[in-house]
Amino acid sequence: MEIASHIQGILDTLPLKPGCYIMKNSEGTIIYVGKAINLRNRVRSYFHKPAEWDHKLHSLVPAIADIEWIVVGSELEALILEMNLIKKHRPRFNVRLKDDKRYPYIKVHWAADYPKVTITREMEKDGSRYFGPYTSVWAVHQTMDLLRRIFPYLTCDRVITGADERACLYFDIHLCSAPCIGAINREAYRQSMDDLCSFLDGHTAPIITRLQAEMEQAAIELRFEKAAALRDQVNAINTVVEKQKVITTEQMDSDVIAMAREEGEACVQIFFIRAGKLIGREYFILEGTEDSSDSEVVSQFLKQFYSEAAALPSEVLLPNEVEEANIIKQWLAARNNSQKVELLVPREGVTHELVAMAAENAADTLTSLRARWQADTHRQAEALTELQTALGLPHPLNKIECYDISNTQGTASVGSMVVFEQGVPSKGNYRQFNIKGVQGPDDFASMEEVLIRRFKRWQAAEDEDAPGKKPDPAFAVLPDLLMVDGGKGQLGRAVKVLEGYGLAERVPVVGLAKQQEELFRPGMEESLVLPRHSQALYLIQRVRDEAHRFAITAHRKKRTKLGLASRLDAIPGVGPARRRALLVHFGSIEAIRTASLEQLAEVKGVTESVARAVKAGLE
Repeated sequence: MEIASHIQGILDTLPLKPGCYIMKNSEGTIIYVGKAINLRNRVRSYFHKPAEWDHKLHSLVPAIADIEWIVVGSELEALILEMNLIKKHRPRFNVRLKDDKRYPYIKVHWAADYPKVTITREMEKDGSRYFGPYTSVWAVHQTMDLLRRIFPYLTCDRVITGADERACLYFDIHLCSAPCIGAINREAYRQSMDDLCSFLDGHTAPIITRLQAEMEQAAIELRFEKAAALRDQVNAINTVVEKQKVITTEQMDSDVIAMAREEGEACVQIFFIRAGKLIGREYFILEGTEDSSDSEVVSQFLKQFYSEAAALPSEVLLPNEVEEANIIKQWLAARNNSQKVELLVPREGVTHELVAMAAENAADTLTSLRARWQADTHRQAEALTELQTALGLPHPLNKIECYDISNTQGTASVGSMVVFEQGVPSKGNYRQFNIKGVQGPDDFASMEEVLIRRFKRWQAAEDEDAPGKKPDPAFAVLPDLLMVDGGKGQLGRAVKVLEGYGLAERVPVVGLAKQQEELFRPGMEESLVLPRHSQALYLIQRVRDEAHRFAITAHRKKRTKLGLASRLDAIPGVGPARRRALLVHFGSIEAIRTASLEQLAEVKGVTESVARAVKAGLE
């Protein structure tokens, strides 16, 4: 294989040190991230012996146009950096979790005197206890409902003094223990929340033993109402425990991992075994697995899942050996407060049967998901065909763009552009437009401005010789259907813009009226009303709702930012330049407010006297 001189120069200068390498294609997109103990040896190996390349390398290596690297101090640091880079850039040729959203966790706000229990997608070092991640928000809500019935916890924002005259309705229906009126003191409430945490960890036996002892003591003291409440709590816990399958009499805490693969898809199933019982399971879909070995897929899953896991077991049972086992164990121990986490591949006995059972579940899950994906694809194809026929269009609707405007009495005006490809959202191509040339609440003029800017970017992309930055791919391809939210008025503005760019015959356009879900078309007096339960109607509703959601979200962010800026503007000595410098430097008004005088004075243009004024103005 002939290596480009640019690449050869990089290969010759790579350091003989541990680190991560970042491979990019000709467009500057990161396509692969890897780690190495010796960067030079590892990266050079990609370009040797093409005859021995697997399918993945045959696709990857010719696409490499540039290579960057980051040197670190150890293989462990390289492992952590590699995980972070894959999570951030999601390179095409890396194995990665399919859903790039953050998974939900159950959060117990332990740092508070009276901890609440909430759902979050972020783990922070704030003294809270976290459980998860979970793959289903619905399942998390079900768990929260169960927890609240067994361990009634606070959900209100009252300041807890224990001296309130009345509790809320939740106390009456036994969904809150009412520390607000002193029905439970701080120590007892925190004990209940500690029991909730142990329950989520699967360690229920000590809770039941203690509650039974408290129940008997309450009965001896003739506090029968208290004894009955404890009895009901014990029964509720036992009901849950009885449904948990007993795996072994040994009090083992293990995660059992197995995998199923089919036609480029990989499904990993995890069983959570705590105190010898199966307390839960989750599945995860991975992509980029087509040309990767089972060992590599499992290895990448371990790193990506346990970088997000709230807790670690003492052992992880695997379906096969992984090449990076030693360094992964070292990393897991570091995450587990220096407590060892074993990676085991069982060959016989109960543990082997567990892995086999997890593999069977993974296969069943993958089969079910593939059937659902195929059904969804069929529905999307049906919707696109129905809509194309209803509009009388000659070409398939592969790309649909929809636009919406959001503002508050003309302030913080924002336009949204959402893109659906093959009937599903293409979020990487969503764009927002801050309205610049319209004064007051004029949605029609705002829509015109947005569309002019959109098609001006398309025109620039068409002119390959024009100077300037690289074209945005979201604007480079014309839509097969353009939708504007707002009916006839907005449709008229859209037609005007398309005519101005000579696109009236190339880009079909419709206006969608909110009330009757009517579609208005250029030159036609009668609106088009799609059948009430048609897939085409469901599709345009999804597209319109997504455009509205995206516009509202962008508007709220802009309105909030304007509010922050106005607080800074009110401070003597802080003009637009200093305001911008402060916000860029600190990122938020709260960070500015909590910064020290010395930190404020480090910002370019902020003198000591201005820093004092900022502190005083934001106190």
